Amino acid sequence: MPNIYTELQKRILVLDGAMGTMLQAYNFTEEDFRGERFKDYPSPLKGNNDLLSITQPKAIAEVHTKYFEAGADIVETNTFSSTTISMADYNMEDLVYELNFESAKIAKEVANKFTSLNPDKPRFVAGSIGPTNKTASLSPDVNRPEYRAITFNELRIAYKEQVEALIDGGVDTLFVETIFDTLNAKAALFAIEEVKEERNIDVPIMVSGTITDASGRTLSGQTVEAFLTSISHIPLLSVGFNCALGAKQLKPYLQRLSNETTFYTSAHPNAGLPNAFGEYDQTAREMQSLIEEYLQDGLVNIIGGCCGTNPQYIKAIAEVTQNYQPRLTQDLA
Repeated sequence: MPNIYTELQKRILVLDGAMGTMLQAYNFTEEDFRGERFKDYPSPLKGNNDLLSITQPKAIAEVHTKYFEAGADIVETNTFSSTTISMADYNMEDLVYELNFESAKIAKEVANKFTSLNPDKPRFVAGSIGPTNKTASLSPDVNRPEYRAITFNELRIAYKEQVEALIDGGVDTLFVETIFDTLNAKAALFAIEEVKEERNIDVPIMVSGTITDASGRTLSGQTVEAFLTSISHIPLLSVGFNCALGAKQLKPYLQRLSNETTFYTSAHPNAGLPNAFGEYDQTAREMQSLIEEYLQDGLVNIIGGCCGTNPQYIKAIAEVTQNYQPRLTQDLA
């Protein structure tokens, strides 16, 4: 069986780009999201991208295929919002296990196909665990700073269901990503550790935070170093940053992270910053040259793209990545 740890020692691994960016191009209608099975569902379903793993599985497999063809070593499952907390928006809490299981299965089938075509370049699946639309350490009500919309325990229970289904579906690693509130992430990590203990298994864990603006902090106010300290009690495969910033803006924070950790490091920045219409103007070549600076400085072990990136971007990143050695992890004095 291919081992992600072994591969990381040999080379920099390329992560895929944005699932949402790719799905927008399909212009799916409300009917497409519903499919036959949810034809008469009482809630509007358009925009529930994770549901497409059930109603449009061929499209999801096609997206994974395009990213692998572009040179990705790892694709993420289509499960960013597949928790009971996020699915409550669509009254689809009961579907959570199936959403995660099916998404993992689709991605794993595509990955296995590519691995069998070229066993020297094994492909992996990361189970995407998003932050949910609630936050455990901030109040949504400015007049009630003590109020919380969700508890740590509620998050833990929701994440546990997601984790079990992703593992059952065959993921190679679990990816707690786009972390804007580290307390949410700690609930996810707690849930993963629980499942590992109950099943007596080990599963590699990737973690990726989000620096929200030029203050260099997460939304819940943590610096790079504080974020790292908060999650380093668990043996992680990798720690990194994604979303919110482009490759240029993210670099100084990635540098600080790389200097402070012995874990493998990852980055999947956006294609620059969005314009006034929320679109990304940075080209694949522009992003490639910015990513090359990461590689020259030995900052990353895993590199990919977030919002605004498609297979063209991943191809450009993969092309330049093969010219560089992975970041060396050493014990920090």
